[in-house]
Amino acid sequence: MGLSITDYLVFGAYCVLILGIGLWVSRDKEGKQKNAEDYFLASKSLPWWAIGASLIAANISAEQFIGMSGSGFAIGLAIASYEWMAAITLLLVGKFFLPVFINKGIYTIPEFVEKRFSTNLKTILAIFWIALFVFVNLTTVLYLGARAMDTVVGTGDGSLMMYSIIGLGLFAAAYSLWGGLSAVAWTDVVQVVLLVIGGLVTTYIALVDVSPTGNVIDGFVHVYNTVPGKFSMILEKGEIITPDGKDAWWDLPGLAVLIGGMWVANVYYWGFNQYIIQRTLAAKSLQESQKGIVFAAALKMIIPLIVVIPGIIAYVMNADASGQLTQATLDPSFINAEGKIANDNAFPWLVRTFVPTGLKGLVMAALAAAIVSSLASMLNSTSTIFTMDIYRPYINKNSTDRQTVNVGRISAAVALLISMMIAPALGNLGQAFQFIQEYTGLVSPGILSVFIMGLFWKRATNNAAIWGVILSIPIALYFKVGPNGWSDSPLFVVIPFLNQMLITALLSMAVILLISHLEGKGQTDAKGIILTKDFFKTEPAFNIGAIIVLVLTAFLYAVFW
Repeated sequence: MGLSITDYLVFGAYCVLILGIGLWVSRDKEGKQKNAEDYFLASKSLPWWAIGASLIAANISAEQFIGMSGSGFAIGLAIASYEWMAAITLLLVGKFFLPVFINKGIYTIPEFVEKRFSTNLKTILAIFWIALFVFVNLTTVLYLGARAMDTVVGTGDGSLMMYSIIGLGLFAAAYSLWGGLSAVAWTDVVQVVLLVIGGLVTTYIALVDVSPTGNVIDGFVHVYNTVPGKFSMILEKGEIITPDGKDAWWDLPGLAVLIGGMWVANVYYWGFNQYIIQRTLAAKSLQESQKGIVFAAALKMIIPLIVVIPGIIAYVMNADASGQLTQATLDPSFINAEGKIANDNAFPWLVRTFVPTGLKGLVMAALAAAIVSSLASMLNSTSTIFTMDIYRPYINKNSTDRQTVNVGRISAAVALLISMMIAPALGNLGQAFQFIQEYTGLVSPGILSVFIMGLFWKRATNNAAIWGVILSIPIALYFKVGPNGWSDSPLFVVIPFLNQMLITALLSMAVILLISHLEGKGQTDAKGIILTKDFFKTEPAFNIGAIIVLVLTAFLYAVFW
């Protein structure tokens, strides 16, 4: 059940390797001091394969390994829509968003807002993103990562939580604070290999253990035959009831997953999230960045095998022959202090129970790689936004390169300390992945609307964008908070949160459209972006890769409809 000397040696080798690479690429070149471009955009020198690997490493974290496996346990393969639809979203970002961003020569997403709209709106969004990274993203990754480590390494009673939070945080800081994006991106190349191999090892071992014959293919067939409903990608109302008694349709409402609010969640995350998009801005060229996007989209296709299937296997292992969870069949470690089923224990439970000593160190290294790479990316992006959008414009307009880089390091360190203090207080989040999606969804529709209208409608005005963001909050709260305690009132309607996000985004766009029309009287805004057909031309390598990804995605949905 515990870790062997071999496991500790494997994990130690991983730590030394990552620190060694991070510090090596972080070193200053002889006679040259790091400038802002070196620190925040890796000298704009990243090749396509490093960009693709870094995108996945930044994305896959405890939120996926723990949270999405928990949703696989509770809901099934349908939660994989976040991964497979993300592949399509990445292609859209590469073809339609990146040409504009790279053409503008931006360091941060708020900087684009300034160039398209105004400094005031840029500052509002910069402060919002810093708060989101510190109080939601960093704290959640630290908490879930520490909980996973506590379950895998310790006894799962929380005794190692604080040590794990401190250890993960300091390890990410050890190379990312000094080296900036260059250290983050190049270590991500190694980390993505580790997390994929470690994840596949866990899935393989779990399938062998669940199989009646010990054969991995038979294991998959057995899992599918035991719980065929958990392999449905498009859920009907009442089709899947989670272990806590909730209808899964409310999280993934049928066809709305394909044509509704999930597009809002995915386009916001992959297109306008600083810690994701930053590595694409650090490419050698637009074409190199686009090839990296296709590589990341291809990697996205296998991620559910690593982060969703293990949750379904864990469910089958704890169910009776008919695929139902009972008090007699459920492992006690899935019951939390409140007596409820802790879905997010699925992945740590599999590792602790079934992965043999000698391989646990590899899986633990994979889990740490997923957590640390995301932490490092978030820290670097938080410092980039603070330094470039707050410090330089408002605090020290004439800052030197040395001052700029040092402020980036200090701001990242402060963000890490705050998140490490908050993380232990998060408590039990239930389905953590769904929790994060829902509460991010309160603000993402309005921000997405500003960017979409700003990018593709040259008449959108600054005042309209500001009002679009402001009014999106009460619109979102109407759907999120209103029905609680008022469900019988005709003034409120209860709908799934993905549908809420789509309606909020459309209404926010309508606000921007109306105010822009009234204010601009049909004239092109002074900062409007003039787009031509040639602007979005892509090379054959991107086009061929995109077609392969689209065909594969369509095939998977056809098979698991």
